[in-house]
Amino acid sequence: MAADDANPVNDRVDEDAPNIGFLELLIPLAQYKWRLLLVPVAVAAMALGMTYLQSPIFTAKTTLLPPRQQSSVNAVLGSLGGLASLAGGAAVKGPGDQYAAMLGSQTIADKLVDQFDLLQVYDEQYRFRARKRLADNSKIGLDKKDGLITIEVNDTSPQRAADMANAYIDRLREMTSTLSVTEAQERRQFYERELATARQGLARSQSELASSGISEATLRAEPRAAAEALSMARSELAVTEVQLRVAARTLADGTPEVQQLLAKAGALRAQLSRLEQKQPKDESNYIDKYRDFKYQEGLVEVFSKQYELARLDEQRDGAVIQVIDPATVPEWKSAPKRINIAAITGLITAMLLATWLIGRHLWRLSLRDPAVASKAATLRATLRGDVS
Repeated sequence: MAADDANPVNDRVDEDAPNIGFLELLIPLAQYKWRLLLVPVAVAAMALGMTYLQSPIFTAKTTLLPPRQQSSVNAVLGSLGGLASLAGGAAVKGPGDQYAAMLGSQTIADKLVDQFDLLQVYDEQYRFRARKRLADNSKIGLDKKDGLITIEVNDTSPQRAADMANAYIDRLREMTSTLSVTEAQERRQFYERELATARQGLARSQSELASSGISEATLRAEPRAAAEALSMARSELAVTEVQLRVAARTLADGTPEVQQLLAKAGALRAQLSRLEQKQPKDESNYIDKYRDFKYQEGLVEVFSKQYELARLDEQRDGAVIQVIDPATVPEWKSAPKRINIAAITGLITAMLLATWLIGRHLWRLSLRDPAVASKAATLRATLRGDVS
């Protein structure tokens, strides 16, 4: 009898418990189908109407090709001869990233803020906020495949958007000209001093070589080829070390140019060590003097090239920046995209409304459980402040 009495109770509990399935979730959606349709449409229409209150945004775009020529350090490395291949052929990164970073610099931003009176245009009191607005309205991108830099500027005025995009290139030209002349002037003065020192050393070694006697044993040793190879290696090592000191003034330790010079210096030291071990031992000091003479001669030759390159760079107006597509006045707005805004707003509204209807329906089903209903009543009383 006890088992028979328990079965009706369990049946009643199972009947009261909610059976939640996929069809159960569709009930509130079907019940409020018109609300699910009309409310998102109304909200989308309101969003569409609000877009007409916004000022249209116009986008001007310009494309430029940054300079591709090598720096003077790399040009001199190429002029040193076959030993330059000992550096391992490290690839030097192109200037595209550097020029893109310069376009986004604070210096160029400040010049554009002053040129177009952006404090008043953006209705800002502080310059840093105007720069932030300018950065938000500007997009500077570098295409890694073709190396082209694109500049896009958004503004409520189509003419101002085109003028600002073109002004980015004008300010970049000014900056590169100033930096190029300053850096080349510093290199020219440095190599000028090094060249004067090398010439003094050449004159001294030439005088010592002329005053030395040449014996039969020295002539039989045929030191010319070995001494020239050793002197060339020593002179190239000295030049490479000087280039490292020059590069350290303007470049970081991890840059490809510095790494290339470090690798070259290591290869030259290893070759120099091998050549010194092969030098014949002779009682005469002619070999040492001849070797020192060739070393000083090589220094003068390479420093002369460095000096001439720096002098030419100093006279140059700066890097040649080629404009592929100058910015023109846009004929059609780029924002706001009214149809997209209305569609996305309506879709989000429909999803939120459907979620709320399903959640409310599931909450009502859960209240059929007496335990849940009791807890819910306690929660409501607590929220009302009825602690008794």
